Parts: sequence; C-alpha cells; structure tokens
Amino acid sequence: MPQDRVKALFLDRDGVINVDSGYIWRIEDFIFFEGVFEACLAAQELGYLLVVVTNQAGIGRGLYTEQQFHALTGWMEEQFREKGIEIARTYFSPTHPEEGIGVYKRESPDRKPGPGMLFKARDAFNIDMAASAIVGDRETDIEAGINGGVGNRLLLEGTEDTNGTRADAVVRSLADAVAWLAKNGTTA
Repeated sequence: MPQDRVKALFLDRDGVINVDSGYIWRIEDFIFFEGVFEACLAAQELGYLLVVVTNQAGIGRGLYTEQQFHALTGWMEEQFREKGIEIARTYFSPTHPEEGIGVYKRESPDRKPGPGMLFKARDAFNIDMAASAIVGDRETDIEAGINGGVGNRLLLEGTEDTNGTRADAVVRSLADAVAWLAKNGTTA
C-alpha cells in the first residue's frame, strides 16, 4: 500500500528563520526571528512537514566549509526540537556559477531558483507539491516554488521590492505566512 502524500512547508533559512546578516555559519551570529518557533509549531499543527531549503553560496565562495554549515544546522534543528518542532530535513546548495571556487563553481539544479532541493524533498518524503507552500525572502525562492510546482508561494517583505512578484501573497513575517496558509492554503 503506497504511503499517503504529505504537504510540506518549505522554508528559506536566512531572512525567514533567522536574521540575514550575510554568510552566517557560526552559532553566535545566528539570530532567530521573533515568533519563528510559534509559527513553525502552528504550521506543524496545520499538518505541514517542515523542510528548510537554503542556498549557501558562502561555502562555494570559500567563506566557510560544509562541515561548519552542518554543525550550525544541527544546532539550529536542535533548537526547534527542544520546542517540539521537527524539521524533517535541511537541504542546501553550496554552488555559485560565477563566484564559486573549484568544484563549487558551477550551475546546479539545486540552487534556487532551480527546484532541485524541492524535488529531493518531494521524493524523500512523498510530498504533494500542489498542496505545499514555500516561504522566502527573495523572488528566487518564489521562482523555485513555481518551478517545483508548489501550490502556495509567500514572500516576506523587506529584502527586495515586492512589485511584480509572482508570489501568491506578500507577508510581514513567518507568523503572517502561516496565518495566511491557515485561511487560504491549498489542502492535500
């Protein structure tokens, strides 16, 4: 008997979960946005599987290593677990087509706006993409959602001009995004 499909909430990391102060790889520089834990708990209660999808070009540029990224990710996921929130998995793309160094200097279907990370999660967790949502702070997050067939695409205001966005809604915070999904989200 096939496993039932689930809906996911795909979250960008820097600018959505934490303050984006540029190339964050140390715990002491990682600042969670206020209300993030409550919003993720509410999303989990709405039946969303939480998946982080993050471009990490700082690795490709040689600013920090994959090991340092994984150490920070393990710490971040533990902060969520301590509050009863399960991050199913954190996917990352370390490449940059122009400024990457060595093996990291290349195009990758995983680098947003490519949908590769979304497809990896879809295949690993049997995700119903049309019933799922993505929250990002850049238009490349929204484009990744479109390219991946994600049914609900929400853009956080503040990072870039939201005129002409292809997002379904522009919201002030992750909490507002989850509230929007509770009212308007596509159901599985």
